[in-house]
Amino acid sequence: MKIYRLQTTQKLPITKEQAWEFLSSPKNLKTITPDYMSFDILCGADRKMFPGQIIQYIVTPIFGIKAKWITEITHVVEGDYFVDEQRFGPYSFWHHKHFIKEIEGGVEMEDIIDYKVPFGLLGRLVHPFLVKPKLEEIFIYRRRKLYELFGELH
Repeated sequence: MKIYRLQTTQKLPITKEQAWEFLSSPKNLKTITPDYMSFDILCGADRKMFPGQIIQYIVTPIFGIKAKWITEITHVVEGDYFVDEQRFGPYSFWHHKHFIKEIEGGVEMEDIIDYKVPFGLLGRLVHPFLVKPKLEEIFIYRRRKLYELFGELH
């Protein structure tokens, strides 16, 4: 079983409270997801984030194929981090940690995603030229969108 990891960090010139307010609201996920993915929240995003929260989405990750994605918020430490885990969706395994820490002039946000692609050997073969680049593209978009919304910390 091959588990892959994507890790990103980003610095923004905002307070930890501002970062938490934005990132911990499931409704803001649509804002930082590329439009072509047709990301729509079906239910579960009507409350402030809490452990045990189930959120259902429809997303179009590749080739115009719609997929239902159900995540559970498994851990929340107010202002510091939260974890979402896929319960049903396009991956065989998805564990996404979101960390926020105060730094001089703003915050540093870190995402660590551990994931497994489906379809065994076939999935592992397409990972380097289909899955991995698509995930990287999504997080590049998120980086740009967050800079657009909050500015850049140099």
